[in-house]
Amino acid sequence: MTEPRDVVEQQLAAYNSHNIDAFAATYAQDVVVQRRDGSQLQGRQALRDHYTGQFAKGRCRAEIVGRLSEGDWVVDQELAHGLADDPIRTLVAYRVREDLIDRVDFLG
Repeated sequence: MTEPRDVVEQQLAAYNSHNIDAFAATYAQDVVVQRRDGSQLQGRQALRDHYTGQFAKGRCRAEIVGRLSEGDWVVDQELAHGLADDPIRTLVAYRVREDLIDRVDFLG
């Protein structure tokens, strides 16, 4: 069994390299992503559809400022680059079960 921190780190590496296949592979088929604006993405295919265009532009990158973990949860303090003129500060909580991310909450 892979540690939750390792799964989240694999996801981050795939995000930063804009590898949609490797990125999507770190998520459960029934993943739920609660976005900052209150909307949700439900399922791996919805996640893939959402990020494919962003990855194609090749500008997005996340920088981890801090990381905490407890049990199934990993919480990253991130600086998101390439989504706006200035970096966006956010907290992202990932829940990892059976070696896949099954829930993501963008906070702040």
